[in-house]
Amino acid sequence: MTSGALRHDWLPAFGAVPRDMFVPDRIWPGIEDGTRQNPVVDRMKDPEGWFRAVYSDIPLTTQWDDGSHTGDGLGHTPSSSSSRPHMVFSMLKDLDVRDGHRVLEIGTGTGWNAGLLAHRLGEGNVVSVECDPVVAEGAGENLRTAGLSPRLVVGDGRKGHLPGAPYDRVIATCSVREVPRAWVEQTTTGGVIVTPWGTLYGGEAIARLTVQGGTASGRFTRSSAFMRLRQQRADRPPHGAYLNGRPWPADGSRGTTDLSPADVGGWVEQFAVGLQMAGAFWAVERYEDGAYTLWTYSTDTLSWASADYVPGADSFEVVQSGPRRLWDETEAAHLWWEGQGRPGFDRFGLTVDGDGQRAWLDSPDHPVPSAG
Repeated sequence: MTSGALRHDWLPAFGAVPRDMFVPDRIWPGIEDGTRQNPVVDRMKDPEGWFRAVYSDIPLTTQWDDGSHTGDGLGHTPSSSSSRPHMVFSMLKDLDVRDGHRVLEIGTGTGWNAGLLAHRLGEGNVVSVECDPVVAEGAGENLRTAGLSPRLVVGDGRKGHLPGAPYDRVIATCSVREVPRAWVEQTTTGGVIVTPWGTLYGGEAIARLTVQGGTASGRFTRSSAFMRLRQQRADRPPHGAYLNGRPWPADGSRGTTDLSPADVGGWVEQFAVGLQMAGAFWAVERYEDGAYTLWTYSTDTLSWASADYVPGADSFEVVQSGPRRLWDETEAAHLWWEGQGRPGFDRFGLTVDGDGQRAWLDSPDHPVPSAG
């Protein structure tokens, strides 16, 4: 409550729907920003450690690799979790529900968020969609144990749930790169959509969009780091698809830059750059002395760039290849962000309509430009 995330109107639900009822026995505790997981904690072996993790303000990974991972070690990619409580209640604050509202949730996960909503609004006013049948089954068991029974649907979250529409509020507990049109169409005029939204390049924030006349528009409220909606996961070509077996620098042209690769590594910096560089993503190749190469790729495999970071250096070697000069685009995108006063997430916004989606800065009539 000190941070302002947990408001007084959510206190009864918070007390009646405890997080520990929705967390499995084996969890991998994370850190606050959700970007790293710690070793497994097993309730049967370490009940004190388990309760300590559950009632810490951290996310808890509950499934790896869409359920294919077994054992106590870390998997490759987290695929289901219990979100950090501060983020849960911050998003519920953004959602701003009122008595009688009907809510569609995308991503049931452990069921805790659906349980909080059902307690607050009534079971008949909450529909939650989960794409993973095993995760959905576990959520259903958790909710029944808690004495709650909102409507649970196993299906493709992109499609929402038309039989229950229209909804006054839509909330997603997974991130998207494109806000599905169905979410807008199934929301009442004046209704609100709250969803994590991120670029392919990187960076993510919570979008709070108000729906009017088939258009959803609004600002980003805060930084976030959620798992991507499974149907919108990026299919990034491997490194070998770019150099085609040729040794670096292949056919690339050499140059230098004063922009340190480290200066585009922050979460908001990635977001600002990614808004301007559609169809581009990055990877890092690290070396023992703290140096690294920042690789930037185009999704069509036609263009790539490498920028070599050396600790303490004032300029950095760059190689670029292909029709897109990807490091030039990175420099232009970063320069634009600097020129706008290095804006944070809350100065950016998003508009979604029948023509697609457009990011903007400060107001919808100030669209974020393309760096290409």
